[in-house]
Amino acid sequence: MASTSGGEAIVNGLVAHGVNTVFGLPGAQIYGLFDAFRRAQLKVIGARHEQACGYMAYGYARSTGKPGVFSVVPGPGVLNAGAALLTALGGNEPVLCLTGQVPTAFLGRGRGHLHEMPDQLATLRTFVKWAERIEYPGAAPSLVARAFQEMLSGRPGPVALEMPWDVFTQRADTAAIQPFGILAAPQPDRERIEAAASLIAGSKAPMIFVGSGAIEAREEILELAESIDAPVVAFRSGRGIVSNAHELGLTMVSAYELWPQTDLIIGIGTRLELPAWRWSYRPEGQKSIRIDIDPSEMRRFTPDAAIVADARQGTGELLAAVQRRGYSRQKGRRDAIRDAAASARKQIQSIQPQMAYLDILRDVLPANAIVTDELSQVGFASWYGFPVYEPRTFITSGYQGTLGSGFPTALGAKVANPDRAVVAITGDGGFMFGVQELATAAQFNIGVVTLVFNNNSYGNVRRDQIEAFDGRVVASDLVNPDFVKLAESFDVGAARVSSPDAFRPALEKALAAGSPYVLVIEVPRDSETSPWTFIRRQKPHQI
Repeated sequence: MASTSGGEAIVNGLVAHGVNTVFGLPGAQIYGLFDAFRRAQLKVIGARHEQACGYMAYGYARSTGKPGVFSVVPGPGVLNAGAALLTALGGNEPVLCLTGQVPTAFLGRGRGHLHEMPDQLATLRTFVKWAERIEYPGAAPSLVARAFQEMLSGRPGPVALEMPWDVFTQRADTAAIQPFGILAAPQPDRERIEAAASLIAGSKAPMIFVGSGAIEAREEILELAESIDAPVVAFRSGRGIVSNAHELGLTMVSAYELWPQTDLIIGIGTRLELPAWRWSYRPEGQKSIRIDIDPSEMRRFTPDAAIVADARQGTGELLAAVQRRGYSRQKGRRDAIRDAAASARKQIQSIQPQMAYLDILRDVLPANAIVTDELSQVGFASWYGFPVYEPRTFITSGYQGTLGSGFPTALGAKVANPDRAVVAITGDGGFMFGVQELATAAQFNIGVVTLVFNNNSYGNVRRDQIEAFDGRVVASDLVNPDFVKLAESFDVGAARVSSPDAFRPALEKALAAGSPYVLVIEVPRDSETSPWTFIRRQKPHQI
C-alpha cells in the first residue's frame, strides 16, 4: 500500500498497462490528473478541441491495436469528444476516456456546478462499451484494471472512467495495480465447425468477407483463402488483411463482379455490410458462415453456420477441418478472380479526377504508409480505388461517417508511428471541422501530410440536393479561406496544385519535408464523378 492521490492512482494504472502517451485538454476538474501525468513523465499531446483528443486516441489505437487514452473535462468536454467515442465504438477500437465530475458534495444534487450534466455516467453508457465512476483513490487500481479488461476483451471498444473533482487530489492508501488480463474468448463449437466445413466442401465459388475483427487472423485467413480459391474482400475496416497485391485480395468492386456466381459467403470479424445491404440482392441458394466473437452478430445476420469464437482460433479450426475433408478446386476459378480484378481496375478509372489522384498517391507512398480517409469525394473513392497492402494502414470512421475525423485521426496515428508516412485525405468541409489542430501538429511536430481537396462545397450533399431535390441547393456551398496562407500562418508547410500532373512532385516534396504539411488540391465545383456508383449496387453489373 502507498499513499497516492486519485490522479496518481489512475496514472499508476495506466503505466502498469503499458501506456506512455495521452491525448488531452486540461481544465479545472482534471488539474490533479494532468499533474499526475506530468509527475509520471507521460507524453501528453495537447489539442485545441476535445473532439481532436478523442480522434487522436482513435488513430493511435487503430494504427497499433493498443489502447489509445485521452482526457477531457466533463460535461461539454465529454460531449465534444462524443463523436470520437462513437467512432471508436463503430470501429471496435480500445479507446479510454478519462474525465472529471462535479465535487463529491455536489454529486446528484443538480445545483448547476461547473460543467454539470444531469447524469454524465448514464449518458456515456449509451455510446461506450463500459463506463464507471472512481469515487475514492483506493478504488482506482481495480477500476482502471477493469477498464482495460473491458476495452480488450471480446469485441474491443471504448470505455470511460470519471472521477469527482476533489478526488483527483485527495490522498489515500492505495494498492499496487494488478492488470486483470483479457477474458477468455468463447471456444469454437466442434459441431458448428464441422457444419461450416461441410458447407465449404459443397461450395463451388466461396467468397470471404473480413472486417477489423479479423486483423489478428490474417495468416489463417490467407491460408484458408488459398486452400479453397476464395477471394477475400473488405469494405473499409478490414482492408489489408489480405493485401490487394495478392490475387485473392479484392476490393468491393472486383468482388462484386464475382457476386452473381458466389454460392457461399464466409464472414470473419465483420458486420457483413456489403452482402447484407450494400449489395441489394443475394444469389439464389447462397449459403453463409460467420465467425465472430460477438454472439449478438449472429442475430443481426443469421448464417447457416454460426461460429462464436475469436477470429484467429475459429478460422484456424475451420481451416483444419476443411483440410481434413479436402476441397475440390474449380477449374478456372483463379482465372475468373484475376479477370474480375482486371475488369474492376478498368471500370473505376471512370471515377475522375479522384482516381487520377489516388493512383499517384498509391504509387508514391510506401506499402506500410498509413492513410486516413474523410467523407469527401476522394475519400469515398479510396474505399475501392486505393490499394491497401497491410492491415491498420487504411483508417476510416467506419459506419459512423464522422465528418472532420480524418485529419485529427491521422495526427494520432503519426504520434504512434513516427517513422512511417501518414497521409490524411480530407475535403475542404471536413478539414475545417478540425483545422485548429494545425496548431497541435506544429507545436508537437507531428509530420502528417494533409491533402485538402477543395471544391468549395460539401460535395456529396450538394450532389444529392441537385439530383434528389430538383436542384435546390441549401447550405452546401462554402466560402473558404486560402488554405495555403492559413497553414503557413501556423508555421506549417503548404502548397497548392490544380491537376494530377502537378500533384506527384508536390506530394513527394511534402513527404520529404518530414514535418506537418498541407497540400491543397483545387477541384472545380461539381466536376467530380460520383463515387457511389461502386458502393451502392442495385442489380448485377450495374455501372
